[in-house]
Amino acid sequence: MKKLFLFMTTLAVAAGCMDRTMPVAELPEIDTTNPLLAEWNTPYQTPPFDLIETAHFEPAFEDAIAVARAELDAIINNPKKPTFYNTVVALERQGELLDRVAGVFFCLMGTDTSDELQAIAQRVQPKLIELSNDASLNPVLFERVKAVYEKPGCGLTKEDKVLLENTYRSFVRGGAALSEEQKALYRDYSTELSRLSLEFSQNALRSTNAYSLNITDPKVVAELPDFVKEGMAAEAKARGEKGWTVTLQQPSYAPFMTYSTNRELKEKLWMRRSQIAMGGEFDNLPVVKQIVNTRLEVAKLLGYNSYAEYVLEERMAENPATVNGFLEELLTATKEYAVKDYEMINAYANEKGFEGKLMPWDFSYWSEQYKNAVYALNDEMVKPYFELENVKKGVFLLANKLYGLNFTPRTDISVYNPEATVYEVTDESGKMMAVLYLDFFPRASKRAGAWMTEFRGMQTVDGVETRPLVSLVMNFTKPTETTPSLLTFDEFETFLHEFGHALHGILAEGNHGSLTGTNVYRDFVELPSQIMENWAVEKEYLDLWAVHYQTGEKMPAELIEKIINAQNYMAAYMNVRQLQFGITDMAWHSLTEPLVGDVVDFEVAASASTQILPVVEGVAMAPAFSHIFAGGYAAGYYGYKWAEVLDADAFSLFQEKGIFNREVADSFRKNLLSKGGTEHPMELYVKFRGHKPETKALIDRMNLK
Repeated sequence: MKKLFLFMTTLAVAAGCMDRTMPVAELPEIDTTNPLLAEWNTPYQTPPFDLIETAHFEPAFEDAIAVARAELDAIINNPKKPTFYNTVVALERQGELLDRVAGVFFCLMGTDTSDELQAIAQRVQPKLIELSNDASLNPVLFERVKAVYEKPGCGLTKEDKVLLENTYRSFVRGGAALSEEQKALYRDYSTELSRLSLEFSQNALRSTNAYSLNITDPKVVAELPDFVKEGMAAEAKARGEKGWTVTLQQPSYAPFMTYSTNRELKEKLWMRRSQIAMGGEFDNLPVVKQIVNTRLEVAKLLGYNSYAEYVLEERMAENPATVNGFLEELLTATKEYAVKDYEMINAYANEKGFEGKLMPWDFSYWSEQYKNAVYALNDEMVKPYFELENVKKGVFLLANKLYGLNFTPRTDISVYNPEATVYEVTDESGKMMAVLYLDFFPRASKRAGAWMTEFRGMQTVDGVETRPLVSLVMNFTKPTETTPSLLTFDEFETFLHEFGHALHGILAEGNHGSLTGTNVYRDFVELPSQIMENWAVEKEYLDLWAVHYQTGEKMPAELIEKIINAQNYMAAYMNVRQLQFGITDMAWHSLTEPLVGDVVDFEVAASASTQILPVVEGVAMAPAFSHIFAGGYAAGYYGYKWAEVLDADAFSLFQEKGIFNREVADSFRKNLLSKGGTEHPMELYVKFRGHKPETKALIDRMNLK
């Protein structure tokens, strides 16, 4: 649903046919001694994290919600005839103070959470949903929006028309056209979904943090590479334990699974990671069932057959049939090759003395061994050239060469955690484009994964731009007492990926905040991120900055060639793995009747066509599948593959013209990055590329054999 919490200001009446007068609200008094509510006299009005305490949040939410309600009432009770400005734009700008408070709070929920913050979230979330419902379900407000929608008047720009269309549609999709009895049900469902999503997220994090494996026998870790042992030793020390410790966090878990030959311990770890939030104190199995069934009730209430049908109405794909056909097309084209990938690794393991079929906990080790043997490439060879600080310079360099951006450290801007750093981003003319926060390492208070978010988006009011405050959060390999943070190639790609999202926010242009930056269709939002990964294997780019952290020598040409040759290693297997996520997501959200059976059984059946590795009973990914059960990717996980098709086709133009070609980069910026959601994404893509994308581009890139 379109964001309804943006601050209302008063615009002067403009000359011409359009009345730009805005309603003025009588605002309640607020506690301006609370740093969340006070004026932020900080560089670029960045959050004063050094002043903000946990105790400030709940009263700040109370005051900000009261202000948002007063602003909303002013729009609803405006005696003037509804116009685009006094209704639609007023709604767009209403609730800025609440946005500010929520932006800080929910960032901390993901990056630096605590029991106190989670308790506040449980109390505040229902109030936020109630406010949203009070807006979207208000009959007077809907009638005002509907009146403007039916007779918009003259003088609207193309961007204005998109905002009007989105606003009207968000009311309809938010239940405004329902009967009073149905509206009451919608309120109950949306409140329940908010509660369940928060419960899911908290259970997944707590379950992940609840288990670790401590090893005290040096013989068990003797075979491991130094960087793995050092990381495990640092983890043990941080926990006050002796020896070496592995956690279920990816930077700890993955290296151990990749390099250890201890099948007993790896099976134990794999099982625990594959049973995150399954049963016990942090059980998400009933939560999953409640979420999918409640989402189905919402969809049916609004006149849709399934939740997927409801979601996909506002996607490039438009409907479940298109998505299912797309996923099936990719699965049909690649599954036989994925099976060959597995059989190839299994045969290699058998040649080396392994008996029988490789189980899931064996696969990382043997696929790494095969890659080492065939491609003579492993993480140990690559990591010395990807020292984090140098990688950061390389990523900034790419943004400079493509878009003329510069990044200047700002130590005078406070951060929410000592590990975070801040940069001021400017363009070639010196114009301030954004403030960028970077937060690289895992900690118990941070959820898993990597993501981009914003404390504040971009908008233009009365000709005055407000530039975005962008944050990138990752969970990379930590430095040790003797070694700086050295990234794996996958982590380097992740940095480029998330930085692509950041560029989408940094380069945003436009008037209406809900249409700028990453506020685009979900199956389009991954194009700016995924296209950045293509530079990770370009020698011309790596030659500019990728040097050994100890010797300063450039990454050797033969090592880059090995990376390129290995780029499509296991491509079919990895493709089917991603398709498994997308197909399972669609199964959950294509239900037309409530799920009454077992969650695990449903997942097994839904994912059967994508299964390559032997099936292990008693495990499931759904209880930890935060993207679709606690994030915004419900009926949308296919978007990653969809965007891969887009990025494969789009990057081919850079390959044709030059990977740093400013003409192509300027076109990508003008037609895609800066436009946000002001136009339909397919129209924007065609403007850049000259034609619609096809799956062939992605399949060809895999070089299947």
